[in-house]
Amino acid sequence: MNRLQKSLLINAIFSGVSGFILILFYNSTAKVFQLNNNNVFWIIGLILLYFMTTIFYEIKKQRKIAVLWIIIQDFLWVIASCIILITNLFQISNTGNIIISVIALIVLFMGLNQFFALKTSCK
Repeated sequence: MNRLQKSLLINAIFSGVSGFILILFYNSTAKVFQLNNNNVFWIIGLILLYFMTTIFYEIKKQRKIAVLWIIIQDFLWVIASCIILITNLFQISNTGNIIISVIALIVLFMGLNQFFALKTSCK
């Protein structure tokens, strides 16, 4: 398994575990975030599971454009997280904001790792 495949695998596992947690514990998560609408968490969970499957597919295929799209989606996640944190758009609890920050940092590092792995695999 090359570096790109390993970095994609880490992203797939993280996305899958996060998706399952959000689906299974959407009520508890809504309470931690102090939000009344808990539907958003299982919807994000389902999206993360779909994202995980697309990543697993690309671990084998390693198509440059598809991997680049995965990386872009990771960076969009980070940007959206920053917008949510800066604007306090949903009046999320402090604990929820910390969780968003930590996950955004993890996703940022995964995206950068994938980017550099893709860059070195294309030489």
